[in-house]
Amino acid sequence: MREINKIIVHCSATREGENFEVAEIRKWHLARGFSDIGYHFYIDLHGEIHKGRDISQVGAHCKGHNRNSIGLCYCGGVEADGKTPKDTRNTEQKDALIAVLRTLKAMYPNAVIHSHNDFAYKACPSFNATKEYENI
Repeated sequence: MREINKIIVHCSATREGENFEVAEIRKWHLARGFSDIGYHFYIDLHGEIHKGRDISQVGAHCKGHNRNSIGLCYCGGVEADGKTPKDTRNTEQKDALIAVLRTLKAMYPNAVIHSHNDFAYKACPSFNATKEYENI
């Protein structure tokens, strides 16, 4: 079993209001040479939680931090212009994110929840997940 000390929240950097299924994200990652989708969980625009890579497997979502982390991604994170970062989470996505994070924290109580941008010079996840979820 992997030792998990981080749960890293991402956005798919897709336009506000556009839904992308987990199969599409997987396709993008396979095209980049990944062995599977890089995230362990993906939340679509409707708040549906999709399993990605098995949590027993090292993810491919945060360079230098994959070995001991779980990656969680929500659909969105960019304004309709396709460029400008924006917190596009709707109520269903927010509820789903909290549900997954609570479950993961119960499984890995010592893991710290982080925004992807804590480790990379990116806007991802387009909100401060580290601060917002610090008390989960």
